[in-house]
Amino acid sequence: MLYSLKIIVGSKNPVKINAAKYIFAMYFPDHEIDCQGVDAPSNVPDQPIGEDETRIGAQNRVDYCKEHYQAHYYVAMEGGAEQFSYGPATFAYVVIDNALNQVVGRSSNLPLPQVLYNALLKGEELGDVMDKAFNTTNIKQKGGAIGLLTNNHATRESTYTQALTLAMAPFLHSELYSQTN
Repeated sequence: MLYSLKIIVGSKNPVKINAAKYIFAMYFPDHEIDCQGVDAPSNVPDQPIGEDETRIGAQNRVDYCKEHYQAHYYVAMEGGAEQFSYGPATFAYVVIDNALNQVVGRSSNLPLPQVLYNALLKGEELGDVMDKAFNTTNIKQKGGAIGLLTNNHATRESTYTQALTLAMAPFLHSELYSQTN
């Protein structure tokens, strides 16, 4: 008999829901995974700029889900961008919460062309900027900027999947992560 594991994702974007479902199915193969996406406000700008704003957006989404839904795990992913000393890049923060622990993880950076980052600073969202630059439609619910800029060798979903995979470590080895000495 399969045990059901309920996951609430703080977004209705199928890319984010699929990444979460994949991770939980991988880590809990003996469970039926009930993974649902819900509208959860980030309370940050639609295009977060900077690591703090991006991380806070993901945490706000998880906190909203915990307040409004009952689940075993709550998951949120927030994409952002920043001008680093070596150039602009986009990345994502992920937050996973199971009511006992909240873990924050981060994806790797994707270097962004300066011209695209400058458009973000003017208030545009990365998905819209990429759609204009590559003549695509709603790329943020497909491969994302990552897919376009890597010729689909990586995608938005694969980046979320990697970040979520790493963020699961404290849940898998809670006894080790709870030690302080």
